[in-house]
Amino acid sequence: MSNFNFDQIIPRRGTGSIKWEQYPADVLPMWVADMDFASPPAVVAALQERAAHAIFGYPSHPHRLAEVICERMARLYQWDVQPEQILFLPGLVSAINVLCRAFGEVGDSVLTLTPAYPPFLSAPRNQQRQIDTCPLALTVSGSTLTYAIDFDAFTDAIHQRTRLLLLSHPHNPVGLEYDPPTLRRLAEICIERNVIICSDEIHCDLLLGDTQHIPLAALDSTIAAHTITLMAPSKTFNLPGLGCSMAIIPNPELRRQVSRAAAGIVPHVNVFGFAGALAAYEHGDEWLTALLRYLTANRDRYVTRITTEMAPLRCTVPQATYLGWIDCRDLPLATSPYRFFLDEARVAFSDGAMFGPGGEGFIRINFGCPRSQLDEALNRVHSALQRFMNS
Repeated sequence: MSNFNFDQIIPRRGTGSIKWEQYPADVLPMWVADMDFASPPAVVAALQERAAHAIFGYPSHPHRLAEVICERMARLYQWDVQPEQILFLPGLVSAINVLCRAFGEVGDSVLTLTPAYPPFLSAPRNQQRQIDTCPLALTVSGSTLTYAIDFDAFTDAIHQRTRLLLLSHPHNPVGLEYDPPTLRRLAEICIERNVIICSDEIHCDLLLGDTQHIPLAALDSTIAAHTITLMAPSKTFNLPGLGCSMAIIPNPELRRQVSRAAAGIVPHVNVFGFAGALAAYEHGDEWLTALLRYLTANRDRYVTRITTEMAPLRCTVPQATYLGWIDCRDLPLATSPYRFFLDEARVAFSDGAMFGPGGEGFIRINFGCPRSQLDEALNRVHSALQRFMNS
């Protein structure tokens, strides 16, 4: 029995929540990757203690946090990370933009696998780079979907001006956890062609069922020398508003390039971000264990209902993240499925079209919420489908 009440409904309207205030009050938001759970009690206590100090000056380098992260990498992955290899940043979206700026020149290319987290598609353009995409191979089996890398297509997508790969691992939005042989093959292709790898592993703690995670850079020192790993406590412990993330960069030359690209543009992490991250990593594991049980049950609930009650919809069975990917392409709509469910079910999903090639006709659902909220969203979707199919 968990000591944490993930069934609790915590009202969020009127609190400055983009998730809950983007849409009218009758719309149930199941879109942006922001959970509707209270953060770990230890994090709340640490922030209250920091606020009570009443002075919020410039923070010093968080040596203890860096040590805790190194200890965590060793304990979870047997990965030897040194404190000087960690670069703290206020968020992974800014980090992705910095990396696109750091490598190559104006007009060079950045590659990613689609469907892709939308900032992967926009960041290269922000930094005057080209964005190249390689579709993940989709397999449909009855009412479920699976994805994998098509290595022939991936190899063909790399060309002379490809400088950087943006990899989502585990993959957002399809919930795929790449296994070590896949990671190794992908890395070998990139190293052979002198392509730097940005492995965005922000969802690495959100493992469902018996899924295991291995960081790409933990495979061996050669891969680590070509890899920049992005991590954060924000998704794991529901702290995105605190703005604290890190880039782990074993290669000192790559670290210098990233630091130069960020200088004078990217702000430092604030005192609350550091305090929250340290408390989460030091004292949040019991909460996380309970959360993963709850999310796994939510995953199973969403998959069961979509696959048994809501034909012709299909869905992924995510191995990680709290994000589901729903295929609505066989639903004969005159509009996008995002718009249909917003108008007819009053549920806001993420529009699959935002995720690039392979996303049209899909929606993404966030099941990181109390079960009653998930059930309400699925009930609304089911009712809207029945009305449509019977009309």
